[in-house]
Amino acid sequence: MPAVEFVSQTHCHLGEGPYYCPRRDTLFWFDILARRRHAFDFASGAETVLNLPEMASAMGITGHGRDVLFTETGLWLWDGSELTRLAAIEADDPETRSNDARVHPSGAFWLGTMGKNAEPGAGAIYHWFAGRLECLYRDITIPNAICFAPDGRTAFFADTKDGRLMKVAVDPANGRPVGTPEVLVDHREGQGGLDGAVCDGDGHVWNARWGASALDRYAPDGTRLATIDLPVTQPSCPAFIGGNRIAVTSAFEGMDEAARAADPDAGATLIVTLDEPVEPRFEPPVLLL
Repeated sequence: MPAVEFVSQTHCHLGEGPYYCPRRDTLFWFDILARRRHAFDFASGAETVLNLPEMASAMGITGHGRDVLFTETGLWLWDGSELTRLAAIEADDPETRSNDARVHPSGAFWLGTMGKNAEPGAGAIYHWFAGRLECLYRDITIPNAICFAPDGRTAFFADTKDGRLMKVAVDPANGRPVGTPEVLVDHREGQGGLDGAVCDGDGHVWNARWGASALDRYAPDGTRLATIDLPVTQPSCPAFIGGNRIAVTSAFEGMDEAARAADPDAGATLIVTLDEPVEPRFEPPVLLL
């Protein structure tokens, strides 16, 4: 059975966007509603927090090692001391914020937005590549499960409210869709909701199932191969950190006092150590120009 431990007992209101940087041997993640980015340095065992001026949910790293943060107003470059805007994304709409995002093998960034109160159809999924921003899909309520096949020819995404994991053919050179999305997994009658996902080196999709205490592994054809039980009710997103290990964020958003008492670890960040080999995939650098 996979082993599960806590990398951080900091309880995030809405933990999201885990990102592992091999060069720094550091796991980053966000508490969206608290406007914080957490970082855990595996070498020292130290956890640090970066307070942000607005809500942020995901990140990438450039080829020069600078952090790219996805916030409620767009993409920002963080050099360790100040933020510089790269692209405005719904910056003029105070009712929306950033949510799920991931970097395509080409360096393109897929970026999902949503209403701050999950208003139906208020969000979208954008494509940012070498300085150019394009809206790919509109009328999205809760964008999630954005990830890519290792050859860069297939993208996956979901609208948690809709309950279906979609796949679409994309150009491996730039991550732009070249086909029409089709259903890979129909989860509309299943327990919990499709949340964040990551794709391993063999093309399997690992999806956190919000509200169901589960991390699911799907084959490229959509067959569910395994389910790992987690000690938190609302896991939100996985990320590979090497050595057969997967980090998983979680949240206590929306829980009343009784639910919090029944789930005392809600909002903690986990590490799952698998009992079988898995080919991890770390995020490629974001292409700026």
